[in-house]
Amino acid sequence: MQIVPMRDLKDTVKIENLCETTKAPVFVTKNGYGKLVVMDMDCFDRLMNQAYEAKVINEGLADLKSGKVKDGKTVLDDMRRKYGF
Repeated sequence: MQIVPMRDLKDTVKIENLCETTKAPVFVTKNGYGKLVVMDMDCFDRLMNQAYEAKVINEGLADLKSGKVKDGKTVLDDMRRKYGF
């Protein structure tokens, strides 16, 4: 985890290189407190994909817990009856 002061944002090349080399968000502070997070697009995409995957997994676990699931054999049998294969 990289932390830089707000004044370092003026050096955009340095911040870009930091984001690229660490492959992680860079935390920006102002007066010693967290203020911003900067990241490159690859990092952003990776984090958004991880968030989406976690959401989908949690939805699946909730379905499992509430009994909104069928076993594979039942699903295949239903499809065979419905579509005739």
